[in-house]
Amino acid sequence: MVSLSVPALCSLGTQLTSAPTSTKHSCQCACVRVAGSHGAEQALSSETEQTAEGEAPRFRWDAFGAELSDSQKQAIRGLSPKLPNRCKALMTRVVCLSPGDENLGALLAFWVKAMKPKRADWLLVLKELKAMDSPLLTEVLEHALQEDSFEANVRDYTKLIHIYGKRKLLQKAETAFHAMKSRGFPCDQVMLTALMDMYSKAGDLSRAKEIFQEIILLGLPLDKRAYGSMVMAYIRADMLDKAEDLIKGMEDQQTFAGKEVYKALLRAYSYKGDSDGAQRVFDAIQFAGIVPDTKLCALLVNAYCLSGRIDEATCVIRNMLSVELKPCDKCIALVLSAYEKVNRLERALEFLTELEENGVAIGQEPSHLLAAWFGRLGIVHEVEQALKDLSEDMSRKQDAVVSLKRR
Repeated sequence: MVSLSVPALCSLGTQLTSAPTSTKHSCQCACVRVAGSHGAEQALSSETEQTAEGEAPRFRWDAFGAELSDSQKQAIRGLSPKLPNRCKALMTRVVCLSPGDENLGALLAFWVKAMKPKRADWLLVLKELKAMDSPLLTEVLEHALQEDSFEANVRDYTKLIHIYGKRKLLQKAETAFHAMKSRGFPCDQVMLTALMDMYSKAGDLSRAKEIFQEIILLGLPLDKRAYGSMVMAYIRADMLDKAEDLIKGMEDQQTFAGKEVYKALLRAYSYKGDSDGAQRVFDAIQFAGIVPDTKLCALLVNAYCLSGRIDEATCVIRNMLSVELKPCDKCIALVLSAYEKVNRLERALEFLTELEENGVAIGQEPSHLLAAWFGRLGIVHEVEQALKDLSEDMSRKQDAVVSLKRR
């Protein structure tokens, strides 16, 4: 007689309702009974129950254990009502386990033996765990890949490697990749791109380049995601010229990176104060058919301000106004800060007046910056009065506009 320990779980009907008794369902396989023990989680020990000579043993999924906690009850209530019974039988037990619980493997093995699931059943369980954002998703997927009933394919391994990549578990991802290759599955472009993206996010430029070259050598197509992962690897390595060259190569093939990739490269140039590089990327963004938004424009303004080219920065803001794109407070504050560095108060006031004429209200950030500047000049009271008069004037103009619209 073989005995394995799995967490004792209470019947859904008994725990979540006040029914005095619960109907016991059984199916052919091994039998599970409650092991008497104390604590939040008791154990179920499995034994084969011989009902008659030659009759197959039965697996009792309705065996009950310790009281469920409120969070466990809530998790069980949250299960999809469309789950088949065989999937629900497993899920009501899985949701009560913790990550790393040694009983999960035994529970899954019992489920496979008792319920004989098909691939569709496995996928429903994985989908439910993903919807619940369960930390056990990875462990269940790892076990499923080893089961014949799951009928694993390359895409299943790709999903597992993608999960590992998001968690920066490079060693586990590589182990899964080698396990996939040992089973004879081919490495396709999607799998290699997932690996390259993982190395890119981990800051491992050399491995990302190796995978990129492998995709090329295998003659596999390079899509925008593969290019984007390699561009991001160069950006993270502060090799902006290489990233820009790769983007130009993409454009020659009429392939364009995603907006976030362009934005990352523009941000890198902007923070370095490289206005020429920022302008080139900004032009490339428009060439790719992406309409610049306020955030992209702010990055370009920042690049010009850091490099001391204030006139070009104000020109960017004027272009924004010409296409009815109002500059954010950050844009205005950047220009004011740049004017303060060169002590050009008069030009700063002219800039603010121009914004006011175009209906742009000055927010808190530029207002505080301006007040601090005036404070250092010792003209706070005079400016406060001027700003008060300006505010009243703008209020009167707005009231006049509203009155005209009502007429």
